[in-house]
Amino acid sequence: MASAVTLIRSTALSDMVQYAYAATAPADARLVFLAGSCPLDEAGVTVGEGDYAVQAAKCIDNMLVALGDAGATLEDVISTRVLVASTDRADLVRVWGVVRDRFGGHDVPSTLLGVTVLGYEHQLVEIEAVAAVRD
Repeated sequence: MASAVTLIRSTALSDMVQYAYAATAPADARLVFLAGSCPLDEAGVTVGEGDYAVQAAKCIDNMLVALGDAGATLEDVISTRVLVASTDRADLVRVWGVVRDRFGGHDVPSTLLGVTVLGYEHQLVEIEAVAAVRD
């Protein structure tokens, strides 16, 4: 089934960004609000200590599991918020590269933030998402 999500790209805004500026879902879509996806393994241990890219990839892997449990896929994601525990823009860009690669052409509206600290020991990345699914 085709995704319920429609990505919107404004011709009045810069085309240099790597994401759509907005997204919509039809009235009959079920919204799925995901908790922040963390870089935790099945035992609850933070993976990739000190490695932003490894943690970003694990966050996406865990997000895929949660999406699947909700009857959704990555193509159903309508927006993301990417949190990176760093004040160094290069770390944010490194994480963003992983997120963009994993989302491919489905370049949903996203916010990338540098934050002071995240909840788990050694955690550097967390990714929140909202999806829209037609049942």
